[in-house]
Amino acid sequence: MFTAIISDLHLCEAEPVHPKYPLWKKFKTREFFFDHTFAHFLTHIEEKAGGQPVELILNGDIFDFDGVQALPEEPAFRISWLETQRGLFPRPERSRFKIQVILRDHPEFMSALREFLIRGNSCVIVIGNHDLEMHFPEVRSEIENCLRLPDEAKERFRFTDWFYISNKDTLIEHGNQYDPYCVCEDPVNPFQQSYNFKTMRLPFGNLACRYMVNGMGFFNPHVESNYIMTLSEYVRFFVKYVIRAQPLLMWTWFSGAMTTLWYSFVDRFDEPIRDPLRVEDRVNDIAVRANAEPRMVRELRELFAIPATNNPFLIARELWLDRAFLVLVGFFIIFELMILIRQLLDVSFFWAFIPLFLLLPFFIFYSKSVASMASKYKEPDEKILSTASAITRVQRIVYGHTHIARHEMIGAVEHLNSGCWSPAFLDVECTKPVGQKTFVWIEPDQEGRRAQLLMFKDNGSQEALVGSRIERRKSG
Repeated sequence: MFTAIISDLHLCEAEPVHPKYPLWKKFKTREFFFDHTFAHFLTHIEEKAGGQPVELILNGDIFDFDGVQALPEEPAFRISWLETQRGLFPRPERSRFKIQVILRDHPEFMSALREFLIRGNSCVIVIGNHDLEMHFPEVRSEIENCLRLPDEAKERFRFTDWFYISNKDTLIEHGNQYDPYCVCEDPVNPFQQSYNFKTMRLPFGNLACRYMVNGMGFFNPHVESNYIMTLSEYVRFFVKYVIRAQPLLMWTWFSGAMTTLWYSFVDRFDEPIRDPLRVEDRVNDIAVRANAEPRMVRELRELFAIPATNNPFLIARELWLDRAFLVLVGFFIIFELMILIRQLLDVSFFWAFIPLFLLLPFFIFYSKSVASMASKYKEPDEKILSTASAITRVQRIVYGHTHIARHEMIGAVEHLNSGCWSPAFLDVECTKPVGQKTFVWIEPDQEGRRAQLLMFKDNGSQEALVGSRIERRKSG
C-alpha cells in the first residue's frame, strides 16, 4: 500500500486585499492559495505509486475554522456583537456556515480531491485542533455533499476523531492531544450543553487565535515567531508595521487577552454531553474508522495532556496579563501616593515619573525571566511515542501540528512530522516562506514499508531533510 500524509493546510476564507494597508492579513489573500498546487500534488503521488491506489491522509488542521470571520447575510440565528468582530461561536449551525464559506472559496481543492477519489484512491481526514468543529455531523455532511461522490467512492472517504492506523504499521495523529494549549479534552464526547444550545469547548490556542489574532492582522498565526516575541521585538514590530494602521493595538491586545481568559474559564462550567448507554457504541465507531481496536481508543485517551485552561494563572502569563497587572498596580500605588503627598506638599504630578522609571528595570527583568511554555511542546515526547507504539503495535508514528518537518528515530520508534502547507511566512510582507509543501510518503519495499519525508516542488518531489538522522543511521 502507498500512503501520502500531509497536514496543517489551514484552508480558510479568502481575505480581501485591504485598500489602504495591503499587508493586513496578506497571508490569507488568494495570492497564497495553493489549490492548484494541491491538484498537481495528487496527480504526482498517483504517478509515484505507478498506477496503484494511494491512501491520502489529511492529518489535521486541514480547515481553519478559527480564522473565518465571515457572517451570513440573512442569519437564521442571533449573532452577538463579539461574533461580528471575531467570528462565529462553535455551534452546529454556525460551524456549518463557516465550512460553507471555506468550501465556497476553495472549489478547485475540493474538485481535485473528488477526482482523486473517483479514480480509485482513498482519503482519510484526521481532525486537528483548528478544525475541531468537524466533530459536528452537520459540518461533515457539508463536506460530503460538496464532494458529490458516487456510492462506490464514498466507501473510500472517511473522517477519524483524532488518530488513524495505516496498514497496521503506522500510527497517524495530528499531535495536538499531547499539547496542553491545544488539546481537545474529550474527542470521544466533544460536545457541551450550554443554555439552550449545543457547543464545544475550545482549547486555549483556538481561543487566542479567535479573540486576539483575528483582531491583529499583521501577525501571522502560522509561524510562532510572528506572535511570541520579547518586549523589545514587540516594540520594534509595532513601530515598523502597526503604529499607523492600528495605533490602539494595545487595547486590541488587552481586550482580546481578557476575552480569551474569560472564555477559557467560563467554558468549563458547561456540562459535557454524554450518553452512558452509547459509550461502547461510540468507542467502537471511533475504532472502526481508525482501523484500530476499541481498547486502543481507551488506552490512547489516557495519554492526553492536561489542558492548560485548568490553570488560569498559566493562561494569564501566556497572554502577558501578569505583566499588565504589574503595570496597573504600579501606576495605582504611585498615583495614590502622589495624592497623599500633594495633601502635605505642593508638588507636581510629574514627580510620579521618577518612581516609575526606577521600577522600569525590575519590570524588564521580570519580563525577560518569564518564558512561554507553548514552545516546550514542539518537541516529541519519547515516553508518549513509546507508549503509543506499544498500544497500537506499530513502530512508526507520524504527527503534524508543530509545522516543523522531522524524520528521526526516537528510542525504538520511527518518528516523522509532515510539516505544513499553510501560508507560513517569517515576514509580514510574505516573502520568506517557511517549510511549505512537505509530506510523508510511505511505500512498500522488501522489508515491509519504507517512509520518507519529501517536499513537493516544481510538480515533483525531493528529499525535505538532507542528512536527517534516519539517513545518517542508514549510511553508518
